[in-house]
Amino acid sequence: MKHVTIKEVAKKLNVSVSSVSKAFNDRNDIKKETKELILKVGKEMGYHPNPIAKKLSQQKTFNIGVIVPEFVNAFFPEVIIGIQDVFLKRDYQVLIMQSNESYETELKNVQTLEGNMVDGLIVSLSRETHNLEYFKSLINQGYPIVFFNRYNEDLHASKVIFDDFKWMFFATEHLIKQGFEKIFHLSAYQHLLLAKNRIRGYKKAMSKYKIEIEPDWIVETGLFLEEGDAAMQKLIDENNIPEGITCGNDMVAIGAMRTIKRNGLHIPEDIAVTGFTETPLVELVDPPLTSVIQPTHDMGETAAKLLLKQIENDSPIPETVILNGILNVRASSMKKE
Repeated sequence: MKHVTIKEVAKKLNVSVSSVSKAFNDRNDIKKETKELILKVGKEMGYHPNPIAKKLSQQKTFNIGVIVPEFVNAFFPEVIIGIQDVFLKRDYQVLIMQSNESYETELKNVQTLEGNMVDGLIVSLSRETHNLEYFKSLINQGYPIVFFNRYNEDLHASKVIFDDFKWMFFATEHLIKQGFEKIFHLSAYQHLLLAKNRIRGYKKAMSKYKIEIEPDWIVETGLFLEEGDAAMQKLIDENNIPEGITCGNDMVAIGAMRTIKRNGLHIPEDIAVTGFTETPLVELVDPPLTSVIQPTHDMGETAAKLLLKQIENDSPIPETVILNGILNVRASSMKKE
């Protein structure tokens, strides 16, 4: 199908190109009759304004880039919904890319989105990201960027994070108050800042109640169901069985629960379990899983609003927003009378 240009519409009506441009941009400095005629003839000819040219004339593409580590867990899709809810109302398009937990893929994602002239980026770092030079160069250039969930303290940029320390403290304290003492922590990858903060929360609760943590009670597990399954099986095989476990996320907890039951043990009578994030699966497993509710949608909305602030107000001062949660107690962690 032939693309009709603004010049062809102008030639057809024997008017200037600028008059046609004014008509299709709904300018007031053109006669009403002329504008209506141009719009009518343009429509008949099949002319459509070029949205890319319009955006470039405004020095914006109205495109936003979002980069997340993975889509396997429900956490990141829920955050993305919050991001989209903000930007779609402002006529921005949201371009979503996945790093697949790879630094090299993440870097290519950033460069691709930058090359496509997105107006800003919202990023959650991959587990492999240690080299921060490219992000630092973007920040130093004043490029609008917001990090969420996974970030690095060496990046002087706006971020939206969760109070991981506080809520892992409460999850651990809950198990202690149920009467459990030999409580293990199945951690996410321990170099991640969120994992470090959750470990600190676990340790603080154990210290508060004067429970000495053995070196093998903190187990680096990962983030996926299979990793929780394997970590729990290893503990059972070694006859190193805890009374309770706090997990770095729900998928690890659900994997551990699957292994516990497969080995003929009962939840919570033999091993109590808590998760983290409050994914949709927590109420579908048996018994239902105690979990920390992270406000994923709010996290996405907040990150989007911070980015809009940078784009529209040219705000250079980084802001940090720390979100709160709720411990949703269910049968997986409640000691029966």
